[in-house]
Amino acid sequence: MRAWVLHGVDELRLEEMPVPSPGEQEVVVAVKAAGICGSDIPRIYRTGAHVHPLIPGHEFAGEVVELGKGADREWLGQRVGIFPLIPCGVCGPCGKRQYEMCRNYSYLGSRRDGGFAEYVTVPVWNLISLPQEVSYEAAAMLEPMAVAVHAMRRMMQEGCLPRKEHSSGTAAVCGLGTIGLLLLMFLREAGFERVYAIGNKELQKSMALNLGMREEDYCDSRTEEPYEWLMERTVGTGVDRFFECVGKNETCALAVKSSAPGGNVTLVGNPYSDMALEKEIYWKILRNQVTMTGTWNSSFLHDQEDDWHYVLGRLARGKISPEKLISHRFSLEKLEEGLRIMRDKSEEYVKIMGRVGE
Repeated sequence: MRAWVLHGVDELRLEEMPVPSPGEQEVVVAVKAAGICGSDIPRIYRTGAHVHPLIPGHEFAGEVVELGKGADREWLGQRVGIFPLIPCGVCGPCGKRQYEMCRNYSYLGSRRDGGFAEYVTVPVWNLISLPQEVSYEAAAMLEPMAVAVHAMRRMMQEGCLPRKEHSSGTAAVCGLGTIGLLLLMFLREAGFERVYAIGNKELQKSMALNLGMREEDYCDSRTEEPYEWLMERTVGTGVDRFFECVGKNETCALAVKSSAPGGNVTLVGNPYSDMALEKEIYWKILRNQVTMTGTWNSSFLHDQEDDWHYVLGRLARGKISPEKLISHRFSLEKLEEGLRIMRDKSEEYVKIMGRVGE
């Protein structure tokens, strides 16, 4: 099979390799679509992975073509999405079924071989069956969609207003990469009446408008000061809930300053550098009784209550269309072109998708 193999920092090569054999309670998945995540860029070009050689890629979907010992025969031929985190099953969070917070996890695409290949072995536990209505490209975006939904649902559980009133308040999403745009999609689908978006690229704006946002609810931070812009639109009150999807000191400060009294800030973006709170911002948290909520990964419980089934149900009913966010498509052979676009920021992009099984 063909696979992109990372041998070290900035040592990624397309190679011919044997098709992997499944272990006990594993299957072989023929990859049909694989998305590039922003976390793949530092892993490949700056920091390296946890082990080398390694096949990167954790956002992928495909078809089960071979079963390992103990794998149920019903999986053979199934179209599947893949939860990439492999929990240890014995730590404290795993005991509470909080697998996304496992202390000793493995991970497809960073700690063991992932989806930038024609075939990959996956534990049966990590599979989710796809309805025929769900495309492979949409299924390859299940992971980032579930991350966005996890952030939204954590806010709804721990936020400033009773659950039944969530859709009647105001929300802001700052940072319109893939996760931020997916948050806009799911907030709108959930019925939130007024959602503001803060971005800094033309493509982000066009994508947001394509999702149904009104132009007057979009702030281009290159030409507008976001705090003043939000205060003007909320008559000086601020927003009830703010999703920070950037991970910088200035945007975290913006989130706190822009929150209404009793508001909620959900921290979504991975940090760019060390984070610090200025005294003024700390006072805002205290005096406005702002709730700060952290969010990480997504819930995968094999039942209808988890984030993955929340997403899958809406995909199957045509409630959401994540394919709208795909800005580039590459064959497996040309996937490195997409990686370089993201590394060098040579073009505007949102989601870059690899079409593997064509």
